[in-house]
Amino acid sequence: MSKLKEILDFNKNFVENKRFEEFITTKTPKKKMVILSCMDTRLTELLPKAMNIKNGDAKIIKNAGAMIVHPFGSVMRSILVSIYEFEAEDVFVVGHYGCGMSNIDPKKIVNKMINRGINAETVSILNNSGINIESWLHGFESVEHSIEKSVKMIKNHPLMPKDIRVHGLIISPDTGKIDVLIDDDK
Repeated sequence: MSKLKEILDFNKNFVENKRFEEFITTKTPKKKMVILSCMDTRLTELLPKAMNIKNGDAKIIKNAGAMIVHPFGSVMRSILVSIYEFEAEDVFVVGHYGCGMSNIDPKKIVNKMINRGINAETVSILNNSGINIESWLHGFESVEHSIEKSVKMIKNHPLMPKDIRVHGLIISPDTGKIDVLIDDDK
């Protein structure tokens, strides 16, 4: 059975049995917070449980490494929309120990792209037009440095209100323990 068919069969049952009712909430986060976290599969359920987040409590943005790559990219836009449109008052950047983005090898990824059918000339054209693919794919040297960089980018963004608190946290994907790197309440 295909993954899509499996999902659709489950979803049909989910809707028919009204299992969605326990998740009904508003689009405004009850806890007035937005969380930027890594897309790591170990955090899918662990992170909300470890932070006592339930459906409707927070806006959650996920990407590789919980990184803000560009100050006017989609992650920053989502954070700003969460603040201005959905009344978030706190931003939490939550990285995790053992993140794959800390040891990712951009050259290997580019080689995998080429092995999967992306033309090497396409990569070359992009590199020659100002898009350094390897730099774009590069992660970070340490999760601490990455979180500090993202928190700083959020705090110093020209469209960020000064009353928004921006915190930096690191979670253990094994235990759910959260360590505070940056406490903006102080």
